[in-house]
Amino acid sequence: MRIPRIYLPLPLKRGYLIDLPVQAGEHIARVLRLQAGDALRLFNGDGQEYAAEVTSLTKRLVTARVLDPTPYVDCESPLRITLGQGIARGEKMDWILQKATELGVAQIVPLITGRTEVKLDAERAERRLAHWRAVIASACEQCGRNRLPVLSEPMRLADWAASIAADKGVRLALDPKGGTGARELDLADGATLVVGPEGGLSEQDLATLQQAGFAGLRLGPRILRTETAGIAALAALQALNGDL
Repeated sequence: MRIPRIYLPLPLKRGYLIDLPVQAGEHIARVLRLQAGDALRLFNGDGQEYAAEVTSLTKRLVTARVLDPTPYVDCESPLRITLGQGIARGEKMDWILQKATELGVAQIVPLITGRTEVKLDAERAERRLAHWRAVIASACEQCGRNRLPVLSEPMRLADWAASIAADKGVRLALDPKGGTGARELDLADGATLVVGPEGGLSEQDLATLQQAGFAGLRLGPRILRTETAGIAALAALQALNGDL
């Protein structure tokens, strides 16, 4: 059986006894049915993974002891990609974050675009960010990454585009009418990729991005849904220039 991996945003050091988060503990005890002495892997986002073992299990609490660091394995992509994703509804956004993490994206920026239907006040945005961070952490647990992609706070597209003036790398906006294909790109300095929400990027969005130096990227003759488009683009860029 594959050894379970758990993300803990805490200092990890040999000998530490750590109470696992409730959800992780319930999964270990009720789903995986691990016992005291069984092996775990723990990571906190610093790039290192640590061996650990279950020391005790109760109905409400699972405790683990941190052992030695495991041999270092770098799972990060050599191609640095920032994904600017138009905020999608509900589970679609979760799916996008999960798969983008698995595909090695370095940073994710939730964007409020002209066609964004999700309305986020300050309180709701804070709750969604906490939920999205949990989705990303879970994806890292599954795929083997020991560093979490940076998740930015939601921004309006125009404000974000104006804030990245000094960033290096190719700037791309998914557009079925775009004049650039993935095979034509030189991504030695990385890429920033913008994907619209349901309904795509509006003409005003595309004009704003064009003024900020973004080229239109086409993925073929078919129009893809938002939860498909970004993942397809990331996979293509990684296959052509990254580690797939």
